[in-house]
Amino acid sequence: MPDTPLYIGLMSGTSLDGVDGVLTGLGAPQAACVPFPDDVKREMMALQSASPNEIHREALAANRLAALYAECVGHLLTAAGIEASAVRAIGAHGQTIRHRPADGYTRQINNPALLAELTGIDVIADFRSRDVAAGGQGAPLVPAYHQAAFGSTSQTRVVANIGGISNISILKPSGDVTGFDTGPGNLLMDGWISQHHGVPYDAHGAWAASGTVVPALLTTLLADVFLALPPPKSTGRDLFHKDWLTAKLALFSTLLAQDVQATLAAFTSASLAEAIRRYAPDAAALYVCGGGACNTHVMALLQQALPVPVSTTAALGVPPAQVEALAFAWLAARFCERQPGNIPAVTGARGERVLGALYPR
Repeated sequence: MPDTPLYIGLMSGTSLDGVDGVLTGLGAPQAACVPFPDDVKREMMALQSASPNEIHREALAANRLAALYAECVGHLLTAAGIEASAVRAIGAHGQTIRHRPADGYTRQINNPALLAELTGIDVIADFRSRDVAAGGQGAPLVPAYHQAAFGSTSQTRVVANIGGISNISILKPSGDVTGFDTGPGNLLMDGWISQHHGVPYDAHGAWAASGTVVPALLTTLLADVFLALPPPKSTGRDLFHKDWLTAKLALFSTLLAQDVQATLAAFTSASLAEAIRRYAPDAAALYVCGGGACNTHVMALLQQALPVPVSTTAALGVPPAQVEALAFAWLAARFCERQPGNIPAVTGARGERVLGALYPR
């Protein structure tokens, strides 16, 4: 057994593209990715809203997800050349299908008992529920890891995760941390290009870059009440979804599809930049992670909108595609050490809490 405990972090986010996994504790993290099969992606999307027989369908989807998680774990173990017994625990986030902290719950599809059975490794899951039980949003949970990995004692840094939804962590040199969801990340852009071109995402933002922003539409999108709410706050597909966008577009006459995509890219970057200007005016730099870090068009828009350098977390030594999975490996370690994983200033919880539930191997 290695002297340093080994942990695996697994993350499947609102972009619904697949499972990202990392293995930590052996020097540089080992990473793997397992894409979602099309039928899994469709079912996860369908379960975002009320539908017939959804309890049964959710259970079956959880079993499929656990199998994909186990496949990702297998890739990590094989690449590292280690046995499952060497890993102390897996941190498995699950797939969010409802996020309703105002109603006292958040729901992540997962079957951690099956994942423990398939892998022979302890599984820590259901990280958000304890924070919600303590009156918090249950999200975002990554700022605590961002502070541990990216905090500076000499400057204020902002780390933005642009997944399906965007969130920011504001890391003060004093060690104080705040953070919140800022609005849509990739999900509206992904949905629009999928509808018109049948591809899952706008590679590098090329289609958005070919269009022209529609100012009146952008103003309408930016007027959504969520953006004006003070933190702590969190959101997801419960609010920003296809029907939400359709209702906004209905206010306009015929628009070119590429112009809508350009406006959605501008919406993501403008809402994120405005949150940084308002809540982190002393920021010295912005570091982006998540799938949005690969969208060179959105990255360019962010740089145009902000007076500070914009780069990815690779500049700090961590590939942007690995950050969220690393966060859940870190949260699993915090659970095993019985250390808090939330930041009350971020989530609004009544205090620090140990997050997660154990499913022994």
